[in-house]
Amino acid sequence: MTQASPRVRVKICGVRTAEEANQAALAGADAVGVNFYPPSPRYVPPETAGAILGALPPFVEPVAVVVRPAWELLEYLTRQLGFRTVQLHDGEPLPDPPGVRYILATGIADATDLQRAEAQLEAWLRRGVEVAGVLFDARVPGQLGGTGKSLPWWVVTQFSRRRPLILAGGLTPDNVAQAIHVVRPWAVDVASGVESIPGVKDPEKMRQFVQAVRQASSTLERLQ
Repeated sequence: MTQASPRVRVKICGVRTAEEANQAALAGADAVGVNFYPPSPRYVPPETAGAILGALPPFVEPVAVVVRPAWELLEYLTRQLGFRTVQLHDGEPLPDPPGVRYILATGIADATDLQRAEAQLEAWLRRGVEVAGVLFDARVPGQLGGTGKSLPWWVVTQFSRRRPLILAGGLTPDNVAQAIHVVRPWAVDVASGVESIPGVKDPEKMRQFVQAVRQASSTLERLQ
C-alpha cells in the first residue's frame, strides 16, 4: 500500500467521447476516467462507453467512475464492458469482484473527513477488497467531483505517505506542480482543470497538465 515510485501518474477524468479519450492518451495520461453519474456534465451512458474503451491504446487504464451505484451497474461495467478499475464514491464494492480493483473516492474538508476515510479504507481491506488507491477530492455540499475546488492539501500530507493517494480537486496546469511538491501523491486526477467548458476537454490544456506533472516528478526524483 505504500508509494513505490516518485513518478506521479496522471488520470484525466470525465472523457465523454472516443476522440477525447484518444486525445488524453496522446497527451500522456496514464489513465482516463469515464463518468457514469447522471447528474454530472461528464456523464456517459453505459451503453455508449464501449467506443471510449476501444479508442484507448495499450497501457492506458480506463477507470469507471460511479456514485452510489446499483450492483447491476457495477456488474455491467465490469463483466460486460470489461472495466478492471472502479472509482467508487459513496457506495460499496461488489461482494465477489473477480479481478476488479477499487479506488475509494471521498471528499476532504478537514481532519475529521480524513479519519473517516481511513476507517472506511481499513474496513474495505478487512473485507478483502482489492484497493487500487484512495482518491481525495474537495468536499463541496451537494456536489461530487469536477467542482474546480481545491481541498486543504495540508490535511492529507501524512496520509499520502502511508497509502497510494490520488489527489484531485481544483488541479490545473498552473497549480499541479505545487500540489505535487506539497502532498507527494502517487497520482493526480483532473477533470474541470483541462476543459474549455464544463464537460468538454481541451487537448492543449491536457498536454500542459501532463507536462507540468512530468516536470514536477523529475524534480522529486532528483531530491530523493
